[in-house]
Amino acid sequence: MAGPRLAGRTAVITGGGSGFGRATALRFAEEGASKIVLADIRPEKAEAVKAEVEAKGAQALAVAADVGSVAACEKLVEDTLNYVDGKIDIVVSNAAAFFGPEPFLEFRDSTWFTDLNVNLTASYVLGQRFARAMVKTGGGVILYTTSINSHGAGAEFVSYVATKAGIEGLIKVMAVELAKHNIRVNGVGPGPADTPRSVQLVGEETMEQFRKKFPVVPMNRLASADDVANAFVFLASDEAGYITGQNLMVCGGVTAYVYNVPEE
Repeated sequence: MAGPRLAGRTAVITGGGSGFGRATALRFAEEGASKIVLADIRPEKAEAVKAEVEAKGAQALAVAADVGSVAACEKLVEDTLNYVDGKIDIVVSNAAAFFGPEPFLEFRDSTWFTDLNVNLTASYVLGQRFARAMVKTGGGVILYTTSINSHGAGAEFVSYVATKAGIEGLIKVMAVELAKHNIRVNGVGPGPADTPRSVQLVGEETMEQFRKKFPVVPMNRLASADDVANAFVFLASDEAGYITGQNLMVCGGVTAYVYNVPEE
């Protein structure tokens, strides 16, 4: 029987205090990761996940980090590299800003620039700075949470959609340039999912109905956080050793669908 897929590896996960980040941290620990840095704008959430990760046998560090500034991103890189003694194997850039729907014609500049900073600029800064460290230690894996919206519109979320599409482009350039350094770069694009942010968006009562069925998705259900975390485990592991520059859709078939002929 094969051993843990991430045995002895070090990792950092932004947005590690809940949702996809938390689930990914727990799965990394189950797969043998030795040290996991959990970065989140809410330190109490990161501390709670730290305890869960340690209960699964990995060491963990909780870091309060608002990746909306370059300085905060660079501080996170510094803190992470100090904790892992300079060798980081896996980066999961997962944190994203959260706003409700805003029609394009009334869209606020403040929302645009916050999404740009937290979603896209942080992806660039963290990717570049961690890649520089990986070059010195023989390589690694850099992963991003994208979205099905990197492939198509989500009405009234223009900056979210634009930044997620931008991350997909970033992934491709990084993958091509960093391949010679033994650094693989990929993304995971969740479809509609059962996460705390989804509850924030639609409310708990509506989410209870969505959990029973979600016919917008061909598989008729929401993604779980573990569905997404399992994709991150695969892409972080040696099983994905010949995969780079890809944006893996974990969407229940949404991105495969175009339309049905109307019945009436």
